[in-house]
Amino acid sequence: MEIEMKYSIADKATAEAIWEDDYLSEIGEVDSRETLFMKSAYFDTESRILSAHDIAFRVRMEGNRVVASLKWNGGSENGLHKREEVNVPVADPACFIEPSPQIFKESETGREMIELIGSSRLESLLEIRYLRRRMRVDNGRSILEVAIDTGNIVTDTGELPICELEIELFSGEEEDVLAIGLEFAKRFQLTPLNESKYARGLKLISEGMKQ
Repeated sequence: MEIEMKYSIADKATAEAIWEDDYLSEIGEVDSRETLFMKSAYFDTESRILSAHDIAFRVRMEGNRVVASLKWNGGSENGLHKREEVNVPVADPACFIEPSPQIFKESETGREMIELIGSSRLESLLEIRYLRRRMRVDNGRSILEVAIDTGNIVTDTGELPICELEIELFSGEEEDVLAIGLEFAKRFQLTPLNESKYARGLKLISEGMKQ
């Protein structure tokens, strides 16, 4: 299960201040600090069968690495997001154009997804392009990642800016995610963010279709 805390950041200046803040240097492993270009593409059928079943099919380039992800049963409250997730490394960057559902055939949910899609073709719904600055945190009880994302959600009906903080739990206690999030929220007046990047992109597409 993926567990992460999301906060909206007011502007890029505040994002820069968070990245340079002494608190982050104190809790994080300085040698793990890095900046990566991320590009995500989300896919569904023309009838939006995956969205109807609360399934997200994502292909993401993380620097030089390409990973396909299947996410489902998502929920959020006060900025805390939880969802089931399967990740599979992919060797062919062409999957950004037309990925095969068979990528996930080894997982039970993947097989259910393949059955849902049937003979339908997957098409790209939206892309998300952003810089991620991230640092690993290991407090002896939990291992986490603190990430700052700045960029854009891109759809055929328009774009939305991204400026947010994510704190993802890799192992350990959920309470540590909440505690670190609250500290950053107090320091920088951050607002909990309940909508994922994908959800905001879908909303933008829906609003554009109504116009």
